[in-house]
Amino acid sequence: MTTKTGPLTEPSSPTGVPADFVVTGLPIPAIERIRIFSDRQWEEFVLEWAHSLTDDYGLVERCGGAGDMGRDIIAYDKNDSSVWDNYQCKHYKDGLTPTDIWVELGKLVYYTYRKDYSYPRRFYFVAQQGAGTRLSNLLKKPDKLRSGLFDNWEKYCRNGISSTGAVELDDQLKMYINSLDFSIFQAIPPLRLIEQHAKTRWHVARFGGGLPVRSSFEHPPAVVADYEANYVRELLDAYADHLKRDVTAVGDISGEPDVREHFDDSRLEFYSAEALRVFSRDTLPPGEFEILQGEVHSGIKDEIRGAHEDGFRRVMAVVKTAKTLQLSGHALNTRLSVLDRGGICHQLANDKKVRWVK
Repeated sequence: MTTKTGPLTEPSSPTGVPADFVVTGLPIPAIERIRIFSDRQWEEFVLEWAHSLTDDYGLVERCGGAGDMGRDIIAYDKNDSSVWDNYQCKHYKDGLTPTDIWVELGKLVYYTYRKDYSYPRRFYFVAQQGAGTRLSNLLKKPDKLRSGLFDNWEKYCRNGISSTGAVELDDQLKMYINSLDFSIFQAIPPLRLIEQHAKTRWHVARFGGGLPVRSSFEHPPAVVADYEANYVRELLDAYADHLKRDVTAVGDISGEPDVREHFDDSRLEFYSAEALRVFSRDTLPPGEFEILQGEVHSGIKDEIRGAHEDGFRRVMAVVKTAKTLQLSGHALNTRLSVLDRGGICHQLANDKKVRWVK
């Protein structure tokens, strides 16, 4: 038997494919990416996300590990440190079910019954896939949740709470459980986790998507600030070396238009780089800006060592070199301006890592 077939056709595809997609492929939405996180990646993500909780709490601590007694992340109320919320992290490939939480409820009631710690204001389950339908519905019915704990104590809690022995559900423990508020239990939807994580400095590094646009920076005030003292002193020494006379204060260069203009430009560069430091602090993991400073420092060292007529000529040559460095491999490259490059040189001088006059 033969089958008649038509001519082969090319599969349809979107036109105008961005160049970066050819290298990296289509971006994976964050909600899909967290579902393929490994145990370690999920733990790191939750720790990063916990950073966003400091806006609502006075203190956020991680307790996960041996001896945590059913507590992973503890957050204390800003106004009353005796009031706390618990965030219990779960790494499962599917949405949480009631069978996934009975032992966690058992740990909570047992250790608060023993007075190892107080009963929390809220108890949140944090999971990659969130809560399944059955658990989601159950968490909305506190009395039914309490009854479910009683029914499942023998199977999940009796031998699952402590490694030192069985925890029996005796009359006193039952009475204690009946006195507790079971409306405190909730599950955090994964999208809420992502929305809050997006406010942290780790989000772009973990999910991509590019850095936000930088806002304009505050220009230097008329009076030199105390924290500018070191790099300003280095500049004044460089000017003195060039002018062949003492320059002890900014006012001493008022009659030198070229030098004064350079000084004003240098301060503008410094303030731009300081704004970039703050931008990095808010949008990237710790240490990224220091890595950038290190790359610039490495790139200008030969120019610093080079022969120059005087300190003024040296600082101009070094800043010129910094403005031509290839820094495309750094995460801040797309937000790095010409002013920032010169400003980092002055930051290095402010940190006493660079001297303009030998």
